[in-house]
Amino acid sequence: MNRIVIASIAGFMAVIVAPARSQAPATWRDPSPHAVRFVTVGDGVQLEMLDWGGTRQPVVLLAGGGNTAHVYDEFAPKLAADHHVYGITRRGFGASGFAKSDNTFDRLRDDVLDVIAALKLRRPVLVGHSIAGAELSAVAASHPDQIAGLVYLEAAYPYAFQSANGPSMRDFQISRPRTQRPTQGPTDADLASFDSLAKWDAEQCGCRKPEAELRQTWDSDSTGRPRKERDSPGAQAFMTIINSTTKFSKIPVAVLAIVARAHAPDKSITKGATPVAREGASDYDTALDAVRERQARAFEAGVPTARVVWLTGAHHIFLSNESDVLREVRAFLATSQ
Repeated sequence: MNRIVIASIAGFMAVIVAPARSQAPATWRDPSPHAVRFVTVGDGVQLEMLDWGGTRQPVVLLAGGGNTAHVYDEFAPKLAADHHVYGITRRGFGASGFAKSDNTFDRLRDDVLDVIAALKLRRPVLVGHSIAGAELSAVAASHPDQIAGLVYLEAAYPYAFQSANGPSMRDFQISRPRTQRPTQGPTDADLASFDSLAKWDAEQCGCRKPEAELRQTWDSDSTGRPRKERDSPGAQAFMTIINSTTKFSKIPVAVLAIVARAHAPDKSITKGATPVAREGASDYDTALDAVRERQARAFEAGVPTARVVWLTGAHHIFLSNESDVLREVRAFLATSQ
């Protein structure tokens, strides 16, 4: 996890027969087949909860850093063919409310537990991407009897599990070479429409996010064109998690960990860069991949209940390798009821 990927999209401008300037933007509807409701958690904050329906064992999806539950809009319906699937948008993102907490780590854990209680779910399996690995481990450490298992989607980093044989989060903080230019945002052409911004975002991330997810994290202008990435108050929690002294060394439930063996190249750095800059980017990625591998090996050795699966794909592995991830998650769910 060389960076927390937060780039997303908002708005869509529809063109109809009448001149565009005289028409208001057409209302865009989320095509994903979910119901939306809000659940009030312990401190009064309302969290957005998506329900894709389904039967059998419940599954709760937690988004990675900067994303909302809508990032699963295309993945979840496929999983709902076999299980009842829900998604939670973390506080301070998208449509969820926000309030500061004296203990961020515990509050995020309790948010998940409060939603499980409100929905009256019996031992669901929690599936989390990226930074959500911290919430998965926190729930398992304090309330292992309330869940049937955990699935870490590119989420088994030191904030989720740390042992003496593995790296710390500090080891992941590798400095970029000075030859690399700063990451560039989308151009005016990229912001011409949601489709063009989605293509730009996919080039940076190595996979394409659902449009609804992009709309949750970008503001649009009066014509419906994406203009600016939203400032999400929940983002302040991420550095708290990364720098937390809380360490999880035991995960006492069944676990599936899916690890990306090689992330997509950072095209925001290498595209149009000099040969020296490209070489520096390659060296940086190689060093970071080595730390990732050390962590995955430590996780595999330190969590006896874990099955660790390696896939070659992007950090949003459930988007770049959807069929592979669905296969592995379904197999895991079949043994964790």
